Amino acid sequence: MPTVAMAGWFMLSAAGAATLSEDFSADPLQTGWHAFGEASLFAWDATNQNLAVTWDSSRPNSYFYHPLGTILATNDDFSLEFDLRLTDAEAGNYGTELAVGFLRWQDATNAAFLRTSGSSPNVAEFDYFPPSLISASLDATLIDGSNNFYFAYAVAPLNLGQTYHIRLAHSAGGGTLSGEVSTNGQLYASLTNSFGATAADFRLDIVAVGSYHDDGFGDTVLAHGSVDNFIVTVPPPPVRNFGGSLSNGFWQGQFLSQPAWLYTLERTKDFRTWTAASAAAPGDGDTVILQDAEPVNSQEFYRVRAQRP
Repeated sequence: MPTVAMAGWFMLSAAGAATLSEDFSADPLQTGWHAFGEASLFAWDATNQNLAVTWDSSRPNSYFYHPLGTILATNDDFSLEFDLRLTDAEAGNYGTELAVGFLRWQDATNAAFLRTSGSSPNVAEFDYFPPSLISASLDATLIDGSNNFYFAYAVAPLNLGQTYHIRLAHSAGGGTLSGEVSTNGQLYASLTNSFGATAADFRLDIVAVGSYHDDGFGDTVLAHGSVDNFIVTVPPPPVRNFGGSLSNGFWQGQFLSQPAWLYTLERTKDFRTWTAASAAAPGDGDTVILQDAEPVNSQEFYRVRAQRP
């Protein structure tokens, strides 16, 4: 059962969604971004204010990522937009992808996660396959928690030196992902061809630029370029406006909840060991009140644990 720690880098919109915007005007490692794997594949370009990226399938799986502060599932609306510019891209044999999108941290960092050979659950991302023995393609790929995959695609190359704006979107309740690629304000490719069955449920908790290790059979990619101007739109964090008070000697916390989440009040005396202080309660999109089952008899500290079944 995935859990999430609350983060504070979202701005809530009037529509009830949360949005992260990143233009790389400041060092992203100071604003909540992290590198995993081969950190040298990712470098902040302070002059051009973007993220310089090397996609090299000879290296281990590597990511430049930011936690979402929530966990996305099939019953959520979410989207991702970003700019992509390639300076070179070479694919060997049948090639492999360069990627930007959503992943589940626990899966993506597992040694068994092999995106290029089909063992990669919980993915929603944009993939570009440079031309190789087959034509170049642009993909919007969705893979559920059981490793069943769906992708929408267009057979088209990305021209070197050209800046493209990519948009991916998922509609709540759907098992598909849609995508569009634009340049100079004009639609370049709509990802409308489809392959695979609609995906079942999934869990996603980071947004990442991904460089995947190849399959070992000569299907490779080596590309250099940059990404910029991320806009990530997801549901609000599962816990908002948390507060609490004493009521007849019992401490109770209240907060705005999200549907499809389970909440448990936890207590500690030392911030090292946390104990459940209430039964788990489902969220309903409204205010939830959780009360400690025991009266307060000494100094206690409280938090809410949010879980997505």
